Amino acid sequence: MTNPTCPADVRHQLLVGTYTAGSSAGIQVFDFDDRAGHIGERRQEVPCSNPSWLVLSPSADLLYAVHEDSEGRVGCFRRDASGRLEACESQPSEGDHPTHASLAADGRHLFVANYAADREPGVLSVLPVTAEGALLRARHKQIHARGSAIDPERQAHGHVHCVVSDPSGRYLFACDLGADEVVVHRYQPDTEPPLQPASYFEAPPGSGPRHLVFSQDGRFAYLTLELSGELLALAHAEGVLTPLQRLRLAPDGFQGKVAAGALHLSADGRFLYAVDRGEHNHLVVYRVDPDAGRLDLLQRRSCEGQEPREFALSPSGRFLLVANQGSDCIRLFERDPHDGRIGALLQTVSVGAPSDFVFVSLP
Repeated sequence: MTNPTCPADVRHQLLVGTYTAGSSAGIQVFDFDDRAGHIGERRQEVPCSNPSWLVLSPSADLLYAVHEDSEGRVGCFRRDASGRLEACESQPSEGDHPTHASLAADGRHLFVANYAADREPGVLSVLPVTAEGALLRARHKQIHARGSAIDPERQAHGHVHCVVSDPSGRYLFACDLGADEVVVHRYQPDTEPPLQPASYFEAPPGSGPRHLVFSQDGRFAYLTLELSGELLALAHAEGVLTPLQRLRLAPDGFQGKVAAGALHLSADGRFLYAVDRGEHNHLVVYRVDPDAGRLDLLQRRSCEGQEPREFALSPSGRFLLVANQGSDCIRLFERDPHDGRIGALLQTVSVGAPSDFVFVSLP
């Protein structure tokens, strides 16, 4: 398989978030060759508790990590000229078990999704970021107390699972698994508070919204529904989401447990990838209609592991990495950037409970 558009900068760092109850002690730093498709030597392990989600600064000299603990925190790590990470400050996430974070388009705030514990409501918090990239104490938090109670174990109250901005940067979308809603805020950084109510989207009852991604032009969005194992295609305009299509990730006739998780668009926007966990543990590949936003099924490909927490396309688009949390390993697959399909398994790397990936280009 060849790709004539493969960039010249094929040397990268691969930063891996993990859960640290087992063999991992924190953030793992590997070499990654994007021409050969190979995860190289582990260069560093940065000790910290449950760095389950990673966010790279635009300049790539800072890394933010949520520490998914009962008293959640967000850590800041500085990358030196050699690429080594050094811990800087950390701040309370203002909630329990933070699972996701994202930077505002203007870089002035870090938004954090605190999923919460069994008896605590979810919290969306807003942490200021200084011009030098340092984190300050949260200036705003919003408690998601209301749950839909459709699933009495998972939806007794709100669980904020993901916070992402639309491409314009003017709206922030909080996926609430417990309430079966996507809550939409207007982002106004110079007001108090910086988030103002805009709208909300009601997901199907008991479906459990998890992760949301937008097309580059912002006209469409795609949402995984964890509890029902489904995917929604949505139209988007000025902070309002409208359903277009509802798809089941598992094949017809599958009777096992499902749990829709991560999803990502390819860099060219032509293909959407979503993962179904539970007892299915497959990546599902769709072709995207650029005009209508609708999806056509292309492929179901085994993740070759249990509980795939996250996955990532390499910068060249020629490879796909899966973090199989339940199998304590990363699987590296071949990917055809022309037809979008996932091919052969190329490599397996043992990592304790991997949960997220970030690529950083090296000079």
